[in-house]
Amino acid sequence: MTWTAPSVDRTGEPHTGPERAMLQGWLDWHRGTLLAKCSGLTADQLRLASAAPSNLTLLGLVRHMSYVERVWFRDRVAKDPTAVPLYVSDAHPDADFEDIATADAEQAFAIFAEECATADRAVAAFDLDQEFPMAKGRRSLRWVYLHMIEEYARHNGHADLIRERIDGATG
Repeated sequence: MTWTAPSVDRTGEPHTGPERAMLQGWLDWHRGTLLAKCSGLTADQLRLASAAPSNLTLLGLVRHMSYVERVWFRDRVAKDPTAVPLYVSDAHPDADFEDIATADAEQAFAIFAEECATADRAVAAFDLDQEFPMAKGRRSLRWVYLHMIEEYARHNGHADLIRERIDGATG
C-alpha cells in the first residue's frame, strides 16, 4: 500500500479575539494550509521539484517548517536544551530542503505534527512580551509568532505553485 499525505480538517482563520488567540489561530491556519497543499499526494509526488533550476519540493517545505518551528519556539524562546536542529548541520545547512531523495515522507509528516504540538506547549506559559537575545538585538515571543506567520505565508505561496504543477490542484 502506498502512503499518501493525509487529508486535513482545516479550521478557518480567526476574525476576532484576544491577541494571543488571534496569533495562535493564524499560525494554526497556516500550518493547516501547508498540510492541505500536500493532502492526497504520494511520497514520490511530495518529492517532485517545482521547476528547474529550483529544487523546492512540498516535502522539503514540510521538513523546513518542522525545523523552524523547533528553532524559533523551542530553542530560541523556551531555551529547550533538547531542541537540537532537525535535518540540518553546519556542514549541510539546507538539508531540510535538499536531502529529500530518500527521505521518509510519512516520518516527516509525523515529525511536523509533533514539532507543532511541542512548540505550542513550549511557549504556552510565556507572555507575548517575553524577550530573548539574538545577534541583531532582542526579539519577543510576539515577534516570533508574527515571523512564523509570515514564514508560513511565503512558503504556502510556494506550496500553491508546486501543488498546481504536480496535479493541477489549486485553492
